[in-house]
Amino acid sequence: MKALTLNGYDGLASLRFAEAPVPEPGPNDVLVKIKAASVNPVDAKIAHGYAGPSQRTLPHVLGRDGAGTVVKTGSAVTAFKTGDEVYGVADPARWGTFAEFALMPAATLAHRPKSMNDIDAGSIPIQGLSAWAGIVTTGKVSRGQRVLVHAGAGGVGSFAVQLAKHLGAWVAATASAKNADFVRSLGADEVIDYTRTDFSTAIKDVDLVFDLMGGDVRFKSFPVLKPGGVISHISVPPMTQASPRGDVEVKPAPVRYDTALLDQISGLVESKAVKPVVSATFAFGDAIKAFEHVMTGHARGKVMLDMGK
Repeated sequence: MKALTLNGYDGLASLRFAEAPVPEPGPNDVLVKIKAASVNPVDAKIAHGYAGPSQRTLPHVLGRDGAGTVVKTGSAVTAFKTGDEVYGVADPARWGTFAEFALMPAATLAHRPKSMNDIDAGSIPIQGLSAWAGIVTTGKVSRGQRVLVHAGAGGVGSFAVQLAKHLGAWVAATASAKNADFVRSLGADEVIDYTRTDFSTAIKDVDLVFDLMGGDVRFKSFPVLKPGGVISHISVPPMTQASPRGDVEVKPAPVRYDTALLDQISGLVESKAVKPVVSATFAFGDAIKAFEHVMTGHARGKVMLDMGK
């Protein structure tokens, strides 16, 4: 099969197309013919050595999530059959959706709703489950609360804004001026242009900050919180300063890859409570261009690969 392989840690120079063996499913795996795959910011970071080289054997096929058609199932799989249209997350120990075929554990796979195409469905798993972790599982957002989402125009941020709004929160988000109207269209009640305004003085009495930036942005988030407020975060750089307040909590938001959660998110998409946002789609053969686009740090929503092109 054709695959985009990582062959070192020199950035984009370490990525190249190659022939790779089609993986054989284990008892709990599903082999999926990939039709659409997400290019997540972490993919570019891994190519630059993020998380260290010891976790993978080179050459390594990147790609964390996507959508496609089941072509083979493991002996213990009962929820999926050949021909099913699915979307989900690849095994974190292997990844591999930047290829014509990829293994996905049945436990992190879901049936694709008929109302969604492969590109939209393939954009959802990592961003949707990450937003769920920060807003619902750890953030515990409820009606009437005040929420600030950092990087509201990005993949996870755009989903988090919609999710918090659906739960009945008042939602603010940071974004650049060119993305302000876009983030408002997702439901944000207030958009703060981080290039011109110090968000730490622009709002106050916030119940939850969903931190998708880390570092100094997290440190500057403390003043906006009310006593008892929470900063939830996924894998972003920690701040170097000591916590300036003892009356708020900083909580990691572990992302759970799970069929039941994907099904819940599917329901929200089908009811139009949230919508997948795909800003750019590249042919598989133009995957390097997709990486370059993601690495600008200014892509709206998700960047996708159309694996059939």
